[in-house]
Amino acid sequence: MIPFLDLKTPHIELRAELDAAIARVLDSGWYILGPEVEAFETEWAGYCGANHAVGLANGLDALILALRALGVSPGDEVIVPSNTYIATWLAVSAVGAKPVPVEPDPATHNIDPARIEAAITSRTKVLLPVHLYGQPADLDPILAIARRHGLAVVEDAAQAHGARYKGCRIGAHGDVVCWSFYPGKNLGALGDGGAVTTNRGDLAEKIQVLRNYGSRVKYVNEVQGVNSRLDPLQAAVLRVKLAHLDAWTERRKSIAAIYAEGLASIGLILPHVPDGVDPAWHLYVVRSTERDALQARLTAAGVGTLIHYPIPPHRQEAYAGLGLAPDALPIARNLAGEVLSLPMGPHLSESQALDALDAIKSYAL
Repeated sequence: MIPFLDLKTPHIELRAELDAAIARVLDSGWYILGPEVEAFETEWAGYCGANHAVGLANGLDALILALRALGVSPGDEVIVPSNTYIATWLAVSAVGAKPVPVEPDPATHNIDPARIEAAITSRTKVLLPVHLYGQPADLDPILAIARRHGLAVVEDAAQAHGARYKGCRIGAHGDVVCWSFYPGKNLGALGDGGAVTTNRGDLAEKIQVLRNYGSRVKYVNEVQGVNSRLDPLQAAVLRVKLAHLDAWTERRKSIAAIYAEGLASIGLILPHVPDGVDPAWHLYVVRSTERDALQARLTAAGVGTLIHYPIPPHRQEAYAGLGLAPDALPIARNLAGEVLSLPMGPHLSESQALDALDAIKSYAL
């Protein structure tokens, strides 16, 4: 069997370091926020090239609290990709605003900057690009549009740990960058976790207050906040893994290179990486008009695959209330019917990647 993602081996590889980190937290007697979380926040901000990081309970909360800190509220609109995981849209809905979808560039699957301005109205408050599959969206034109219209930019970087755009790591291009440390992410915890990074001290401070019941001082509540605090145990685990993230990213790149070479000219549409973009290769996504048959063949051959994502947000029952027709966003619809994510991860061996290639070729050829 070739797993889609091996979550067990990295923890075996780092067992001694992880055990020591967890023991450090257990011995500290400090189990909510505190020094371990602060240390991770400092290290993560530094890694991302940002002035501030705030640890949170999960990636969805990172998006929600970023929008709240920017003052997004009922009646506002937030521009989102039509092709993304539904969490991006859910965050907008959670603050009472309306998600306004914009179609992707079919080559990159990321939001198409050329389509954004047509979607802006007097109610638009935020542009919310997603760095899908770990490949940065085209930020320069997105940021330029935001400046022209006086809008904020919130980046959904849940899949982009370590990715670079024009030489700079993702983490501080927009007003706020939102992260997930779900176990399957490139930098994953042993449970849920999240964070924001930003160069804006005012937003970091607001999110710190919001995550802790709206309080800076115990029993003094300035605003109606929530309980969304990164756990010190998870922070300790993330600190260990952060030291290995660059090496693990290089392993992902080597797998992507094997796929790119081995899958050329066999009828699949392979990932397109624009100049100036250095993906983190969270996922390696190919396209085929015979996707379902290909996936069935690979499953029978013992090769794990997944579909990211089989149903676009606008076709989910959760968003039936927006009144969008099923065919309103045809690029997102077509991608959902063709995309297939191949095995990927820092602990996928070269031989496993080559075996996956053989299984694909036996179907495609």
